[in-house]
Amino acid sequence: MTTPEPQGTLPSTAVSVRGLTRRFGDFVAVQGIDLDVGQGEIFGFLGPNGAGKSTTIRMLCGILEPTSGSGRVAGFDVVLQPEEIKKQIGYMSQRFSLYEDLTVEENIAFYGGIYRIPRGKLAERAEWVIAMAGLPERRNSLAGELSGGWKQRLALGCALLHEPRIIFLDEPTSGVDPISRRSFWELINRLASEGVTVFVTTHYMDEAEYCDRLALIYRGELVALGSPQELKRNCMAEEVLEASCERPQDFLSALEDLPGVRHAALFGRSVHVVTLDSAATRAAVETSPLSGKVALRQVLPSLEDVFISLIEASDRLESSR
Repeated sequence: MTTPEPQGTLPSTAVSVRGLTRRFGDFVAVQGIDLDVGQGEIFGFLGPNGAGKSTTIRMLCGILEPTSGSGRVAGFDVVLQPEEIKKQIGYMSQRFSLYEDLTVEENIAFYGGIYRIPRGKLAERAEWVIAMAGLPERRNSLAGELSGGWKQRLALGCALLHEPRIIFLDEPTSGVDPISRRSFWELINRLASEGVTVFVTTHYMDEAEYCDRLALIYRGELVALGSPQELKRNCMAEEVLEASCERPQDFLSALEDLPGVRHAALFGRSVHVVTLDSAATRAAVETSPLSGKVALRQVLPSLEDVFISLIEASDRLESSR
């Protein structure tokens, strides 16, 4: 699959990389990534486990030196100025980066020390974190006693203590309930509206819809880049038909056997049928035992449809080499 062309440099670019590559011996973990992320943008980074997401983030955060390529984060060079980058960014991992045997206030004080925030300023920022996380009554509670949603907000607050203009969130909503996830994303949108750049990895396709733009990475290569709507409209060679029927799980095999169909999968109370030839698929239904039992209509693909299509296309290309 051809790597998409990067967009031109954005105004107030927060992250800009060209040809970013990282090898571990003979293994290429990240291959030639080109990317621009604008200040105040919510940028989603999607890919299956082992695709290169974490390796890319570690390079952008100044933790891991690229094997080749170049890049700037917050105006600093990823190769020559990694320590400066670390001062300018916030980072939150899916494990929330908290010390569970410390209290809420002690966690905040610990991170304040790491970021070398002056004592007077830290007191002000600590109160902001506690208020933002909704923890005024739990400031003396151990972090390990907090629910997943409270831990999540406290960890985000600790990552924002030093008021970074760029924050990296690695699977930030993993393991938290849907209400906490929604509340968290409302907070993310508020931060972005104030000019904070949010670079987030997620496996939740519904969360990907909240991002201004998305990059899909697979086997270390960038395979798609654009807004959620652009990806749905422009990045899938196949068409998607929605099959409405009673007990849709009973019709999966029959739908997958239709002409032109690559695969069919349950999607809510219907089935998404991914086909190379929607006309042939529709015609085949009319002359098969499915006639009268299944109603087909063409729909815009979901991000999950696009994601799977791009991965399968990459696999087919790799197997043909």
